[in-house]
Amino acid sequence: MTLVAGADFGTLSVRVTIMDTDDGRTLGTGIGEYPLHRSPTDPLFARQSHTDQMDALVRATRTAIEMAGVDGTTIAAFAADTTGSSVIVVDKDMQPLTDYYLWCDHTAHNEAAEITELARAEGLEALRWCGGVYSHEWGYAKLLHFLRHNPDRRDHVGTALEHCDMVAATLCGITDLADLPRSICAMGHKWMWGEGWGGLPEQDFLTRVDPLLDGINDRLTGRYGTSLDIAGNLAPEWAHAMGLSAGIPIPIGAFDAHWDAIGTGCKPGDVVNVIGTSTCIIALGSDHFTPVEGICGAVPGSVIPGYTGIEAGQSATGDLFEAIARRAGTDVGTLCSQIAGYGPGQSGLLRLTWDNGDRTVLVRSDLGGVTFGWDLAHSAADEMHAAIEGMAMHVKIIVDRMAQGGLSVDRIVNAGGIPQKNNVLNQVYADVLGKAVHVPEHSPVGVGACVFAALAAREFCSIEDAQNRLCPPARVFTPNADSAARYAELFGHFENAYHALGGGGQADLSNLLPALRSFRTAVHNP
Repeated sequence: MTLVAGADFGTLSVRVTIMDTDDGRTLGTGIGEYPLHRSPTDPLFARQSHTDQMDALVRATRTAIEMAGVDGTTIAAFAADTTGSSVIVVDKDMQPLTDYYLWCDHTAHNEAAEITELARAEGLEALRWCGGVYSHEWGYAKLLHFLRHNPDRRDHVGTALEHCDMVAATLCGITDLADLPRSICAMGHKWMWGEGWGGLPEQDFLTRVDPLLDGINDRLTGRYGTSLDIAGNLAPEWAHAMGLSAGIPIPIGAFDAHWDAIGTGCKPGDVVNVIGTSTCIIALGSDHFTPVEGICGAVPGSVIPGYTGIEAGQSATGDLFEAIARRAGTDVGTLCSQIAGYGPGQSGLLRLTWDNGDRTVLVRSDLGGVTFGWDLAHSAADEMHAAIEGMAMHVKIIVDRMAQGGLSVDRIVNAGGIPQKNNVLNQVYADVLGKAVHVPEHSPVGVGACVFAALAAREFCSIEDAQNRLCPPARVFTPNADSAARYAELFGHFENAYHALGGGGQADLSNLLPALRSFRTAVHNP
């Protein structure tokens, strides 16, 4: 029996999973929580302490070992994925100068807009691979925000790291900035790193954005690699704290959604929706995939070497469902139980799910949620159904846009925590997208980390071999032909409203409300 452990850092907690590579069983899990620091005066502010996170990792690992009933020192390898772009600035000794700018920290929106404006004006190649817009959630924007707002700490900046790289470096005891592990997944999707143009974007371009960035690329040194590369070996102090053996290998990390996709058993041609508080959409395209406007990242080798990792997302999913339930004084499960028999458009509502902005394909943080078709009889359950439909139709817009770059979509995988307990959502996605939706029988969170830990321990020869042993089987939701046809009609209205209100497109919306009314009355008066 060979044991491996994987950690998945989420927004509010870290989950550690211990798996047996011989039979693929999960032997134990542990969760450690940590606070998210918000500001009562700035809704865009979201920070988190590195110390809080590492303390939670220790607790979660100890809990997982206890639940598994194993000797932690027999675990052969450890791997960790994290949220991103979650950025921390450190000094030359790797000591934090600030808390993490968490992925959901949007304070750097002005900096991102300036990077985008100059990159467009100068035709920067790297911006094309970001979908034409540099996001306020990404690395350079957050680093520039820190430099502008912390003049007293500028001279102490040694480097900035993505969360996954900081965790790996910390666990391995790496303090030499030149030896830092740098994830191609993280740096490619959030820092415009690309092998095709020699790595990071040209320093001269960054200096023209703001002289405060002058020389910054020289500080983003390290060993750039994929998750098949080893970051280092577990340092004695962390081995003692976590109950593991010193010296076990730790691979270069990656973003949680990318490894969650691996944990579903994804393969080329899959689109994986990692549905949680928000949704991260991961697809595997061929090396011939070309970047398309609005798709926020296409990075060769970021998920599986030899294929292009394509990333998109929705800024609020579970958070939106929870908000609807909270306003109604109930919970999501109760509302979803009331809509189990709803047909396409039955609520008579159409929901643009921009309650936390639009990450893809419009890339606009300044948008807000819109619901069309309200009347005096509508309920919170009706809004919930419209929100689920809106999420699914937004995913269709994203998948259709990916197809413009040459992506061939064979199947849809709904991963993350929500699909495990929401059959209504899974069926709506199947009907809207017109493809079978595969849902892992149990959560794949942590499985992807264990896959890469097992590869680091040399238990498998390939990612596919590890997936075949460790990934859970799936339930399949097949599209209903009649429902798919009705959703194709509803999607036309959604697409028009989406691009008219969010993208400045021309559309005649005068027939929208009568059309929604007809969807509602058709159900009640067949």
